[in-house]
Amino acid sequence: MSVSAFLSTLRGAGRQHLTASTITATATCSHLLRINEYTSISKKMANGQSIRSGTFRVGGHDWRLLCYPNGCLKAHEGSVSLFLEHASHEDTGDTTAKFEMSILPDVNSKPIRSRSLAEYNFTENGLNWGWRDFIKHADLDKEKHLRDDCLTVLCDVTVTDPHTADHHVEVEAAAPPESTLVAGPAPPFDLRGQLEEAIWNKQQVDVKIEVGGETFPAHRWMLEARSPVLKADLLLASTTGDGATLLRVNDMDAQVFKAMLQFIYTDSPPALESATVAERMLVAADRYELEELKLICEEVLSRHVDMGSVADTLALAERHHCSLLRTACIKFLTSPGNFEAFVATDGFAQLKRDCPSAVSDLVANKLP
Repeated sequence: MSVSAFLSTLRGAGRQHLTASTITATATCSHLLRINEYTSISKKMANGQSIRSGTFRVGGHDWRLLCYPNGCLKAHEGSVSLFLEHASHEDTGDTTAKFEMSILPDVNSKPIRSRSLAEYNFTENGLNWGWRDFIKHADLDKEKHLRDDCLTVLCDVTVTDPHTADHHVEVEAAAPPESTLVAGPAPPFDLRGQLEEAIWNKQQVDVKIEVGGETFPAHRWMLEARSPVLKADLLLASTTGDGATLLRVNDMDAQVFKAMLQFIYTDSPPALESATVAERMLVAADRYELEELKLICEEVLSRHVDMGSVADTLALAERHHCSLLRTACIKFLTSPGNFEAFVATDGFAQLKRDCPSAVSDLVANKLP
């Protein structure tokens, strides 16, 4: 009889608060690690840097996969290194496990490259074990191993420690909740409406973002859906003790990031009271490939173009590939009298040095 059947029988006899432990000789689990946009991510990672999977539990122990796209050591720089790490040793102690790792073309296909290890004793002096040269870069095939630019690794783990315990806890069924919303940290910004509040509360916050001395809560699924750059950054981020992903953002003001985060959740344009604020927001939007927010900032900055700001604004447009803002600056400078006046300023010398292509366009527009 299954554990669930035993518990159901006991509950029927009047025992409503029950726990159970099953002691087995072995415990097996499979974990799938998928790394999307693998080509781009691997180019950003140096030799010795790893991508870590989320933790998964087998046989009363926590485990995670480590993938080194460019090798774990200098001598293995031309290979992909894969390891299994015993993540809960400090709490659960030594254990023995055997495991197999495979690369799949996709989740519905059979493995095309597999390697396995017999029993290994995971101790304090050996918390991870695997292959420094799981597959050579030269052997990686886009169709076989990286279909849709995704590396998919399947790991089958069997814990062979005879003292393994799989714990099952069941409690008396509670009354159905009045709401499906999940309690959690309050949003760091105004959600503006009931729909946005429902989106925020539907799932538990699982990301903490440290920027400019402040920490903002967020949802991984939302960040990944809205920004390909944040999606890539989250793959490289660390994990906190409570299981949340910790993302550290450098070279950005906390209030700018907070306003950008509000836009990610609500699609509501941030308050851009000045050209300076709009410029900082544009830089952030370009960094995280938020094209709609970037366009909003371009429109605001276009209204602030004047003789004193046009050189800096045009240079900004060139650096961040802002076609709308660039067009506004060219239009201003080619208006009657403006180009001649601009040539006499220091801004023209700056423009020739920093943006020669813009100067060429200006001259071409002035030719009869």
